[in-house]
Amino acid sequence: MTKAVFCIAQSMEQAELIVNHLKGADFSNNDISVLFPDKSTTQDFAHEKHTKSPEGGAIGGALGLGAGAIFGWLAGIGSLAIPGLGPFIAAGPIMGALSGAAVGAATGGLTGALIGLGIPEYEAKRYEGKISSGNALISVRATTSEERDVAKKIFEHAHAEDISVTTEAAVSA
Repeated sequence: MTKAVFCIAQSMEQAELIVNHLKGADFSNNDISVLFPDKSTTQDFAHEKHTKSPEGGAIGGALGLGAGAIFGWLAGIGSLAIPGLGPFIAAGPIMGALSGAAVGAATGGLTGALIGLGIPEYEAKRYEGKISSGNALISVRATTSEERDVAKKIFEHAHAEDISVTTEAAVSA
């Protein structure tokens, strides 16, 4: 059974470190998700632009060269606006959950999308607050208990917060 391991990184440097270690532990770029506020713009309108790894470096202008390279390795990096919360940058499977129908209904917003990913409501609300205040949400799909243990150890060694494991919900396109 596929589960997802989640954590909160308090800075972009910490998020980069975690993603780099997940990559080094042979997690696929399609299994790692990152979500954080886009501080490069103050515009609060709905926009969405999907890019792929080669173009991921373009986002590096807002994040710094290193982050653009690390996050550019992830699948489907792009920016989107979440109604009522503003612009975010997302990469990996979470991008699919946040774009389209999951966010289209303003009633659900970020908490609704996180619940849709299988995160319990109380954790989703806590994650939304932390992400909105500038932290990054990182998740990784893990199909075995060994993979879950590796991901949790990576998160713990990087001093990530709010580490949790949940059964992953299927994301419909």
